[in-house]
Amino acid sequence: MTRQPLLWLITCKLEDVRGLLTTLKKILFWNYERNTWQWDVLCAVILVFIFLTPKSWLASGERPRPGEHQRPVAMTVVMGPEVIVNEADKGQIGEQIKALTGRAEVEVVAVRKVVGSDGRTISFEVDIR
Repeated sequence: MTRQPLLWLITCKLEDVRGLLTTLKKILFWNYERNTWQWDVLCAVILVFIFLTPKSWLASGERPRPGEHQRPVAMTVVMGPEVIVNEADKGQIGEQIKALTGRAEVEVVAVRKVVGSDGRTISFEVDIR
């Protein structure tokens, strides 16, 4: 015959309840010494949790997306001044880089003019993603 938990709590002796509460208090506040079997069991439980927990339990559903300012430049292309007519026209520069590199998609991030000591434009450095 199995006793129901509530019936057991009513009919049990006071010493049994104190023992149960004392054990729960020891486990909750953990006042066991390091060289006891309770400490060894706790360490084993922690190791089991570390090595057997599925990644899906700890991973959030959202993947962090880098902000626009955090995405690194993929490549810097050096182009001659005869190729670039208007350095402000990023669309035209992007089309020329697509033709040069063979990439389907190119985003021009920045265009920097490289000027020689005599003041003439030597080349353009184009950062792309």
